[in-house]
Order: sequence, then structure tokens, then C-alpha cells
Amino acid sequence: MEDGKYGIRNIHIPPGAAGILRVLEDHGHEAFVVGGCVRDSLLGREPHDWDITTSARPEEVKALFRRTIDTGLKHGTVTILAGGEAYEVTTYRVDGEYLDGRHPSDVTFTSSLREDLLRRDFTINAMAYSDSAGLQDCFGGLEDLERGRIRAVGDPVKRFEEDALRIMRAVRFAAQLGYEVEENTVAAMKALAPTLAKISAERIAAELEKLLVSPHPEKLLMAYECGITAVVLPEFDRCMETPQNNPHHQYNVGVHTVRSIMQARPDRVLRLAILMHDFGKPQCRTTDENGVDHFYGHPEVSAGLADSAARRLKLDNETRRRVVRLVKFHDNAPRLTKPGVRKAVILIGEDLFPLYLEVKEADTLAQSLYRRQEKLDFLAKVRRLYEEILRDRDCLSLRDLAVKGDDLMAAGVPEGKEVGRILRKMLQDVLDEPAHNNRDYLLRKYV
Repeated sequence: MEDGKYGIRNIHIPPGAAGILRVLEDHGHEAFVVGGCVRDSLLGREPHDWDITTSARPEEVKALFRRTIDTGLKHGTVTILAGGEAYEVTTYRVDGEYLDGRHPSDVTFTSSLREDLLRRDFTINAMAYSDSAGLQDCFGGLEDLERGRIRAVGDPVKRFEEDALRIMRAVRFAAQLGYEVEENTVAAMKALAPTLAKISAERIAAELEKLLVSPHPEKLLMAYECGITAVVLPEFDRCMETPQNNPHHQYNVGVHTVRSIMQARPDRVLRLAILMHDFGKPQCRTTDENGVDHFYGHPEVSAGLADSAARRLKLDNETRRRVVRLVKFHDNAPRLTKPGVRKAVILIGEDLFPLYLEVKEADTLAQSLYRRQEKLDFLAKVRRLYEEILRDRDCLSLRDLAVKGDDLMAAGVPEGKEVGRILRKMLQDVLDEPAHNNRDYLLRKYV
């Protein structure tokens, strides 16, 4: 059996999940794999998780399997361990009111698969399948896959009132799949975007990052148009409202940002840094007597705003450090000499310098054609010098210096600030001339 572009023969259930379905069916219960695993299978993608929905009550599920975990009995979920994998098995249910805009206050178990699918977010995620019963598609999910469309199940307003994060998920799925969002769903997103304020920062950040590293990060513009970023990333809205009347640019700050992200590979830290690299431009913008805009000092201001945004989104400390540092130095232009590049590596950080080069290239490719090739040629020369430095294993940090603090103290330098001062002077010498990274030379010259 085959329906259009996608069909049930695309779905190959792994043995562990298939065995669970078989046991449940053999004991008189309905059981299906459901949601994202069905969607991804139909798209020819490898599902990460295989969720199962069933007419069996939690206690009935537990009675049929030896190895189970009570994951969420209140909401009908039991985790079954089978074949070295964990499978969540959830009883068909109808959700009660979502008083907090996130969780149902209560659930009612039902014998109807259709009622269970009705509570799900989008039609492409509301399909179920089993080998015995075939594809169960009550709301046109298969047609929406065919059409490349994200559409809420049933009343979109109700779906988003149940869980406001679904508003961001709609944009994220559109970005991951390259789909458009259906007009009634968009209207509901715009109307209810302010309710995203109820959602935890961690959940917001997770959706934002998935959008950024997707094949279509330009869907961030849709998040802006729907009023989503006004709630979760107001810095971006200010960028969208800031023109760049300058020969080096052809877009406003926000569109330039999106175009820059599109030029970068889908690395989480890289794209977060590019997202935030010009956050300071709105408040740094000045216009000269010729009507040309300037943004003096914006990297430092952007770094401060990036730090604030990262803290608000509760990004982990290491991600925040890396992003903020990349933003702070994204406009840095090293001297085109090996000492100049070595000093830039020290300034920006050995771990971050390769990402800095990628940020700078993406930034350049999203500017106007004015002097673009000149900038790219400059960047290529920096990259070549950096590659030569790595090839020659030049000293790039105190860690690589031939003299250590213990050597200085053994030579009579008092422990404390003086040791650090001398080591830094030695490092500057070695950055200018790598051949000077010699213990005898350095001790003779500086002690």
C-alpha cells in the first residue's frame, strides 16, 4: 500500500518496539508507534525515539512486561526496557485544562486513538502506525507532509493555549523541514505569542538552538514577524528596527544577522555567536553629516548584551563564555604577519580562533559587495598564516613557554605577581620571534 510520495512501507519498526506492540496486541489491546518516529520514517529519516501509544491502562502494561519503569503513571506513561533500549508506552488519554500554559492539570484515559491524537500539536506529529492496522492519520498529516505544511491539530488557538512552547515548535519544525506554516496556525501564533512569557528559559533556549542549527535558520524572520522574538529575544527585534545606511551593508542589522547565520555551518556555538554579534549596533548607531551610519564600539556593547541574553536563556557557562568572547572580538583585524596573528590567537583564545575566522567570514559574506573580495582576501591570508603557525607548532600560550613559574622561582624571582609579569614579557617576546622560546635564552634575558 502506498499513498502519494510517502507511504506505510517506509516505516520499519525496530525489533524492540515491534515486540512491545505484538505483546500488547496479543493480549487484546490496541498499540501503535506514534508521533515523531512515524513522521521521520515517512520522510525517510532515522527516528531517534520510538514512542508507543496504547489502549492498555498503565497497570495492564506493567503486568505484561518484566522490566518497566514508572516514568509518569499519573499521565499514563510506563517505560519498557527491551532489546537494550527504553521505550515510552503511554495510554490513550484526553488532557484536562492547561492552567499553567504547559502541563494539563489532569488527564483522562480513553479507549479512542483519535481522541489521543487530537491532543497532539501538529498534524505531521499526530499519526500512528502498526504493522497490523497500518497508518492511522485522522487529521491529514500525510497530506501536510506532501504539501510541506505545518498545521495545528484541530483548533490552533486551543493547541497553543495548552502549551505556548508549541508556537516556537511550529517555527522550529518549519526550519528543520523547510516547510511553510498554515495561515490559521500562523494567525494563532501571532495572537498568542505573548504567552511564551510563561515558558521556562531552558525550553525556550532549546527550541531557539534547534532553529538556529537547522537547514533553514532564516525562519528566525518568521519568529520576528509572529512576535515571538519580541518575547524571547528582544535584542533581535531592535536589530530588525535598525537600518545600516553604509556602503559596507545592504540589509538592516537583523536581516544581516540572519544572512550571516545562513553562511555558517550548523555549529551551535558558532551560530549563537553570529546571532548575537551585532546586538550592540542599535544603541551604537550614529549618522554623520553625509547620512552614513556608523557603529563605533559595537563589539564591546554587543558582548555585554550577548552575556545578558545568554544568562537570561540560562545557557551553560562554557557556551556563554565562548559566545561572548566571539562576539567581543568578531571585528578584530590582526596584522598580516605571523607575530600579528599569534597575538590575535592569544587575545581571542586558542580554542576560539578557528571559530572567530568562521564568524568573520560569515559576517563578510552577508555584507554588501563593496570591498567584499578585499575583506575575503585579507581573511584568507590570516587563515594561511594561522595554518603555518600551527604547522610550525609555534608557542601560542604560557602553557607552551619553555620557562615555567617554578623555573623563575628557582632562579630567585619571588613568588607572586612578579613571576606572572616576567612570564607575560617572555611570551610577548616569543610571539614576536618563536625561535626565542628557549629556556636558557629566556632566563638569561629576563632574570
